Amino acid sequence: MKNFKILNLALAAFNFCLSHLLTGGDKPLNLLLITVDDMSCDSVGVYGCKLEGTTPTMDRLASQSLRFEHAHVTVGNCNPCRNVMFSGLISHNNKVEGFYKVPDPGWPHMVDLLKEEGYYAGIHGKVTHSSPYQPYAWDDDLTISPAGKKAHIKDAKAYGESTIRGIETAKKQGKPFFLSINISDPHKPFWSEVRGGGEDPYIPSRIYSPEEVPVPGFLFEDPEVRKELALYYSSVRRADDCLNEVLKALKKSGEWNNTMLIFLSDHGMPLPFAKTQLYHHSTRTPLMVRIPGVTGNGKVEKRHMVSVVDLLPTVMDALQVNQPPRLDGRSFYPVLKGEKQEKRNFVIKEYHENAGRSRDPMRAIQSKKYLYLFNPWSNGERVFATATNGTRTCKRMVDLARTDKQIAARLDIYRHRVPAELYQVDQDPDCLVNLIDSPEHQKALGQLQGNLKQWMVRSKDPILECFRKREDAEFVEAYIQKLEAEADARRKSERSKKKS
Repeated sequence: MKNFKILNLALAAFNFCLSHLLTGGDKPLNLLLITVDDMSCDSVGVYGCKLEGTTPTMDRLASQSLRFEHAHVTVGNCNPCRNVMFSGLISHNNKVEGFYKVPDPGWPHMVDLLKEEGYYAGIHGKVTHSSPYQPYAWDDDLTISPAGKKAHIKDAKAYGESTIRGIETAKKQGKPFFLSINISDPHKPFWSEVRGGGEDPYIPSRIYSPEEVPVPGFLFEDPEVRKELALYYSSVRRADDCLNEVLKALKKSGEWNNTMLIFLSDHGMPLPFAKTQLYHHSTRTPLMVRIPGVTGNGKVEKRHMVSVVDLLPTVMDALQVNQPPRLDGRSFYPVLKGEKQEKRNFVIKEYHENAGRSRDPMRAIQSKKYLYLFNPWSNGERVFATATNGTRTCKRMVDLARTDKQIAARLDIYRHRVPAELYQVDQDPDCLVNLIDSPEHQKALGQLQGNLKQWMVRSKDPILECFRKREDAEFVEAYIQKLEAEADARRKSERSKKKS
């Protein structure tokens, strides 16, 4: 076994040296960061999708990359998640807890750090969601052509064209590039759902029927649900088409062997119990990383748990760029090199609010086996302001709940939740059986709560005292009402500033 490890290290060193010889030796690595929007991890073929052929390009990329089995984002909505990714700070520390901009974030963005090192920084899609304030210091919004025309967010060819243009611009300036290419699909509107009517011209390379799609275990069997899922999976395939155009552009540029490539989804599918939540399928992401000469091809990393909060320090290590002094995440670059890293047996997740500004704070900790959630906003009456209320599936759930007791119980959990939840996710990834009061799971629960409290202390979480006094319902309710009052005051202040 020892000799086998030595051989692996020798091969990795040889590959790294060969890669440097092929790409000019001291030439800095480029960075291509690709995200898809609102796609569940298990919608990808290599991650166990039950529907054949959803993601041929993603599957091929997995064969050329290191694929993570236990990777998670920190929250199931876009703006907070992306700002965690770009800051290396959890949401309560990077100040972007919802869908708004902050005037002085007080932390360096990945763009700031790489531009200081001489990188060109271009972005396509999700420009405002990837920026802590506006206007932000991207060198180019590649969504807009040189002629001033804005590309359609569902047009696969536009993603390839933007990638080519960004790489060519960087070359003309004599700089390495950092491109953030953010594919809109399968975010709503799904394929064929055209606002204002008419036909969707951006047709996926494969379209799925309601009869053939799998229904996730956290949803329910129903013709209307199947119709919406068919549109979702067809949009997953269109996201795959977009990725194909991006990767073709990278290879055509000649920079394939000198580019660190990262691919992931920002969170789970835009349907109930996935998006705007902290459940397993809300945050598990299909993370793939390719560094020529470092990561190898087709490897699957199953030993460590990694989080999107770790992405910035990992990128800084891989590109040999100095890290900012303040970070909540830590680099998993050693894992990319095939090394073992201690204390990677759980991830932390947190939620504050969605676009409607309703403050519904939640905290979660997940190991490979368990998921614990703390929902201090839940008092049996307050209704959770999730982003999926307008979906066909949610509306159908409301209709069926009038006569179906089982669906009525699911709807009640969807709307009101409970203050604490515990799931054995290795057996129940759909999070259907709450074990919070199970006697045989109290030891695991205590360990999770202890680790979560340590993280809250270390990260200076503002709801730490609320967590410490979680058994005091009056204290928790008063605390949540205080948060709501502060949010109302902030909204009024913002409206006043806009009027003036």
